[in-house]
Amino acid sequence: MWKNKKVSVVLPTYNEKKSIRRVIEEFFATGYVDEIIVVNNNAAPGTSEEVEKTRAVQVFETRQGYGYAMQRGMQEAAGDLIILSEPDGTFSGDDVLKLLAYSDDFEVVFGSRTTPKLIDYRANMGMFLRAGNWFVAKLIEFLFLTNILTDVGCSMKLLSRGAYEQIRGRFTVGTSHFSPELMCLVILDDIRFIEIPVKYKKREGKSMVTGKRLTAIVVGLRMIMLIFKYRFVNFFSKRNNINHPNQALGHHED
Repeated sequence: MWKNKKVSVVLPTYNEKKSIRRVIEEFFATGYVDEIIVVNNNAAPGTSEEVEKTRAVQVFETRQGYGYAMQRGMQEAAGDLIILSEPDGTFSGDDVLKLLAYSDDFEVVFGSRTTPKLIDYRANMGMFLRAGNWFVAKLIEFLFLTNILTDVGCSMKLLSRGAYEQIRGRFTVGTSHFSPELMCLVILDDIRFIEIPVKYKKREGKSMVTGKRLTAIVVGLRMIMLIFKYRFVNFFSKRNNINHPNQALGHHED
């Protein structure tokens, strides 16, 4: 609970059997988290058993993809404040307090993993990934004339219930480039947001996206295409009096 507001945490899981129980307990140990929704996205065998040893609520999402898992988790969450994160050990439960503190003044709080002093030397955030996330974030900042953004792919973020309800029916991305879409929707709806630095640690196991440079490049290019699409469609929709820009996107991304 944070100032009489219920706090939910959403954790999508696919390949985090070894770390998920520890991460769940770490978030609960902060004393601020009321519920944790674990979205089992066709996770590795044994993951369910690890989750069942905790107080977390487990739901199952058969559509494969990070975006689908996050969307399902937010749908299931009952909190006034919804925190998104990952159970791979890269994020710290202690950073919940940072997000909550800024939620007093902002409806959405984005995390950033690109602050050098907060990156563990063992974390998978070398120059290539750090520069790539920074560049795409700056592209959003420039195209939409927002306040400062430095990380387009950080999974750790907070949304108020009101902010989520405002954009919930308009997601079109179900896979790895979900984060920039959420950013674009928040920006286009003039929802008050801020980005803050969070700690970034060594991952348990190998990432399906950042573990391979070629895969990371492909995801990055899809992010850029999506951002330009939102920028173009927003311009088009204003000229044609369309209420919500992604009504003009015309299809669902996979």
